[in-house]
Amino acid sequence: MASPTKAGAALAALREDLVGDVLAPGDTGYDEARTLYNSMIDRRPAVIAQCVDANDVVRAVRFGRDLDLPIAVRGGGHSVAGMSLNDGGLVVDLRHMRAVTVDPAAMTVTVAGGATMSDLDRACQPHGLATTGGRVSTTGVGGFVLGGGSGWLERCWGLAVDNLLGADLVTADGSTVTASAEENPELFWGLHGGGGNFGVATSLTLRLHELPAFSIAMLFFLPEFGDDVVRTYRDVIDAGPVEAGGGVIYLTGQDEEFMPRHLVGKLLCGALLTYAGTEADLRKLAEPLLALPHEVEIVGQMPYADVQCMLDDPPGLRNYWSAEYLTALTDDYVNVFCAGASRMPVPSGTLHVLFPEGGAVADGPAGFPVPYRGAPWGMHPFAAWEDPADDERCVQWVRDVRAEARPWATGDVYLNFIGDEGADRVVAGLGAENTHRLAALKREYDPDNVFRFNHNIAPE
Repeated sequence: MASPTKAGAALAALREDLVGDVLAPGDTGYDEARTLYNSMIDRRPAVIAQCVDANDVVRAVRFGRDLDLPIAVRGGGHSVAGMSLNDGGLVVDLRHMRAVTVDPAAMTVTVAGGATMSDLDRACQPHGLATTGGRVSTTGVGGFVLGGGSGWLERCWGLAVDNLLGADLVTADGSTVTASAEENPELFWGLHGGGGNFGVATSLTLRLHELPAFSIAMLFFLPEFGDDVVRTYRDVIDAGPVEAGGGVIYLTGQDEEFMPRHLVGKLLCGALLTYAGTEADLRKLAEPLLALPHEVEIVGQMPYADVQCMLDDPPGLRNYWSAEYLTALTDDYVNVFCAGASRMPVPSGTLHVLFPEGGAVADGPAGFPVPYRGAPWGMHPFAAWEDPADDERCVQWVRDVRAEARPWATGDVYLNFIGDEGADRVVAGLGAENTHRLAALKREYDPDNVFRFNHNIAPE
């Protein structure tokens, strides 16, 4: 590490050179800038560089390397494992880099490294265009895409990363590089699931698709009907078109205008059927679900960007997530899944989710490091709670329901859905053969493993 004199001079120079703000402990705004979505994470970096453009990122990375500081990168969104923050190091904070430029003629969109899904969706919506996004509006686009990218529209258009056309990065030595199918193609391959291991993504270009209409059916059922709901939902998806998506979601009834008072704070089984099309076509598809006895029914055509906000969970809760991808959604596993929901921490912000894959996900390019592509269903226990006294109970619930899914699991996983679960799970998220190829790529672009606060690929 650098001497205090050198570090002080370098920090003063960074404050002078960076267009954005530079924050250190004691500065106004420092504590707010280090606060993460997951309140279980409380770390104190030495420096937070709030970059406003790629040149700022170059300056920040070079500053960190000159002082031999650990470097974490903060994009726009969640980082549930707290990988976008460190103790005593540098945080390259991209959240002021949120520009989104839509090219309707080319059917592409260019997104800055700190943009959220809401930034992307709101910019595309006036043009009747969209691309595969996440399932909430607060997700950061950069980490989401480079980690694979799973969302409501993936059965139509593939994973988000299947729609990646190019990326601009700042690498570990502070240089800039562009990756596309034509330029640095091996790096471009590695960005299809390899996350932030190879550099700081300052810009991504994505393919767009026409989305003239988007509709949803959101139904809430008493939990005793959960088994029937899940089986019916499975059958609707299996028989339906790729335009259909969504998920079955056990959750606590929230204090919303549409929720009957007697259901607030109670465990419910929700079925969300999304449809890239009209309400009339959705209603035909949803008939078997609508025929089941339900407590709440919301059916209609809605702007896609508004749907993305429906399940936004507030920041500041304590979070622990995991996931498994399934070989099939059998009746036996439906029973296990629903039984696991009965032990959920309620009331809380916790979700127990089953979501369909298939369609364009399964039909997408086989060579990318996203080995979960072929799974027809995924399960995602998502614990969110307020009281630290509940930490052990909530974390254990996630671990238990994930363990119960293993007899039906493929062994692969979508890394954006999990925290730090060890090196074996990183391999499960990338594929063993891909991991060796990615490690060689890491050695080329980041031989010192500067970018290690992530689902890390060690240089080989």
